[in-house]
Amino acid sequence: MKNLLLIAQIVISVALILSILFQKRGAGLGGAFGGGGATYYQKRGAEKILYYATIVLSVLFVGLGFVILLTS
Repeated sequence: MKNLLLIAQIVISVALILSILFQKRGAGLGGAFGGGGATYYQKRGAEKILYYATIVLSVLFVGLGFVILLTS
């Protein structure tokens, strides 16, 4: 059972890394340091799905980590 949970966590972690890397670049802290201007940006289509998938994968990763911790 524990091996199955560890394999699931590895798969989720790889998916989380890929979802973070596929997101649009340049949406980081550029606005905090004077870059970026005053334009309003809204996520649409696949980018929005990827954004929500990243959130779901991160919650699953942390939750699975707690489950593994409690079962050991």
